[in-house]
Amino acid sequence: MTIPVVAAAWFLPFVLPICIYVAFTDMRDMLIKNHAVVALAVVFVVVGLFLLPPWSMDWTASQIGPLTVSLPPYIWHLLHIVVVLIVGVILNAAGVMGAGDAKFLAAAAPFIWPGDYMLIMFILISTTVAAFATHRLAKNTALRSIAPDWESWNRSHQFPMGFSLGGSLAIYLILGTVYGS
Repeated sequence: MTIPVVAAAWFLPFVLPICIYVAFTDMRDMLIKNHAVVALAVVFVVVGLFLLPPWSMDWTASQIGPLTVSLPPYIWHLLHIVVVLIVGVILNAAGVMGAGDAKFLAAAAPFIWPGDYMLIMFILISTTVAAFATHRLAKNTALRSIAPDWESWNRSHQFPMGFSLGGSLAIYLILGTVYGS
């Protein structure tokens, strides 16, 4: 993993409660709350400012077409929010994902280190399959009686992706605290 252990360890205590809240509210209401998305972005903006100070001399150069652009890693990570949000809005307009899912992905994007893109895709796929199976099992068994009024039980063709999105980010950061660089 390319995420530094220190970064994962600092982000985790702030991000984990937000991920749990997003999973819970999306299962209960089929809605990822805006304040949770904003809180996730604020965690990166504030904590990331200390972990990846933009005034440091450790800048990252990137080739964009014929241009080479050098920016601090903090700024590159913040730009991930913009890029993922644009892609998410397009996917939402196409009916591929919900607006809350797109916003959560954008807010979660700066926490993912570029060298870990394949890993996070594997985590996301695995978590989505496990969350889907768990949700359907709970929905169709006596476990449903624990929370009988959850909206996600009543939507047969929709799945609360906040359950797997929040889980994926949490798992990534937990793994980063153990296996990070």
